[in-house]
Amino acid sequence: MTLFLPQNSLSQSYREILIGVGEDPDREGLQDTPMRAAKAMQYLCHGYEQSVDEIVNGALFASDNDEMVIVDDIELYSLCEHHMLPFIGKAHVAYIPTGKVLGLSKIARIVDMFARRLQIQENLTREIAEAVQRVTQAAGVAVVIEAQHMCMMMRGVEKQNSTMNTSVMLGAFRDSSNTRQEFLQLIGRSK
Repeated sequence: MTLFLPQNSLSQSYREILIGVGEDPDREGLQDTPMRAAKAMQYLCHGYEQSVDEIVNGALFASDNDEMVIVDDIELYSLCEHHMLPFIGKAHVAYIPTGKVLGLSKIARIVDMFARRLQIQENLTREIAEAVQRVTQAAGVAVVIEAQHMCMMMRGVEKQNSTMNTSVMLGAFRDSSNTRQEFLQLIGRSK
């Protein structure tokens, strides 16, 4: 199921953008740019064509483990919904299993699926946490994302060294300060 405009329609939109910024889309260096940009945007937003159920694909496995599972430093690339400029960072995801564990790569794939949509970081963090919670029925889920936003670095205030940090704590991570503190220590976010 494709939600995108046909490439030639999206390409035409990029051609109009080039004209709008004062460029000549027929000059040698730009002749193929509208099509390349259309393909790039479709790739950068391919999360719209995915669902959590398709990504997980039954990769839940019985386990007696009831201790925290953490996948950290998952690189992510997204586009802010306000300026359509990239934000780049990493996600740290943890959950406490209740009889089932999720295939390791599935957590990174869930992060990618939501990141590959027009987003704000606050919503991205919550969407990942809620998806992992729904799939695993975990006793708790924690997600921390730290990212640098090109909309703040390339334009506006032009601050090159700022990083935005967001977190969502569900279940045991919200209810227990000890559980939350253990997670934050393990990902190096607490002293």
